[in-house]
Amino acid sequence: MPKPLPLLPIPLPCRIKKIPRNFSFLLIPLFLSGCLPYLFHLGKEQSSIILGREKIEEILKHKGLDSQTKQKLNLIREARIFAIGELALNEKGGFEYYTKLEREEIGWNVSASEALELKSYTWWFPIAGTVPYKGFFEKEMAVSLEKELKAEGFDTRIRPIGGYSTLGWFSDPVLSPQLKWPDYRLVGLVFHEMAHATAYLPGDSILNESYASYVEEKGIELYYTKKEGEKSANLEKFRKDKTRRAVTLDLLKKYAEELKTLYASPIETEQKRIQKNLIMVQFKEEVIQKKLVPEEKSKEFLAREWNNEDFLGALRYHSGEVSFESLFQKSDNNFQKFHEEVKKLFDLSEEERKKFLNQTL
Repeated sequence: MPKPLPLLPIPLPCRIKKIPRNFSFLLIPLFLSGCLPYLFHLGKEQSSIILGREKIEEILKHKGLDSQTKQKLNLIREARIFAIGELALNEKGGFEYYTKLEREEIGWNVSASEALELKSYTWWFPIAGTVPYKGFFEKEMAVSLEKELKAEGFDTRIRPIGGYSTLGWFSDPVLSPQLKWPDYRLVGLVFHEMAHATAYLPGDSILNESYASYVEEKGIELYYTKKEGEKSANLEKFRKDKTRRAVTLDLLKKYAEELKTLYASPIETEQKRIQKNLIMVQFKEEVIQKKLVPEEKSKEFLAREWNNEDFLGALRYHSGEVSFESLFQKSDNNFQKFHEEVKKLFDLSEEERKKFLNQTL
């Protein structure tokens, strides 16, 4: 399916608290940690991103700046101001800087799940806690890990990283691949990542991502309504995309429940695998029937092998929208109060948080 859901940002799973004064700042803590090659890889690339950044305000003064980059950076600057002033998001959430990357993608996330259970494979990292993905800045490293997980029998997926948050430890810059995004998605990126820096519960990716997605979508609606009015072209594109995504999510939930029922049944393993493949085929056929994929992409979509991780990965970002809306109204439509109410959810048990999100998977 050609991105039925927006490329949503994913937090980087390895973070350091203080920004150093020279390039060597990452070497000591990394070599004192476990999984050194991986941490060194993240540290090296993150330091390159931080050290290569430039203030957006200064870039906008460049005489030779092309018009598209200028427009996108001005948009990010305005969205950040709106996020702080209107959405009460943490000003330490970044987007004051810009870093140009010498690659087409920011990075790649590897995620996996059990083959006959809707259960994510997880990793644990300092600060972030338990997360259902592992990020890389080099695709070859992501491919290597995916091969290992596949060999162990897991369902796997590699996804390009749309963005990530260091939760306020660094002032995260906007990265050059993101400037290719449509305007409304770029605005949403700012709101989503700054939400992560505002409220984040280590170890609960579904709550964190669903909360940030709610803020993102609520923020886009408010931003374009205030800036351009109800007839905003950007608002129309966003709402059309949201409607299609809602239909897609309903379909994903429907077939995820079928898979869940199948996996819980007492039939033999081989029969479960056969039935699983049939459910995947039925899902793809209904997607085509509902025209959720452009006609020219239908053959490619039907040929693509879907697995459990595709369902888990998509549903991870959009749980509890009704519950968050109710919480927002309970907060008198005040974002500052809303963020505080969200933080109160952190004191609930895991089961209570799942209940809040109406989470069944």
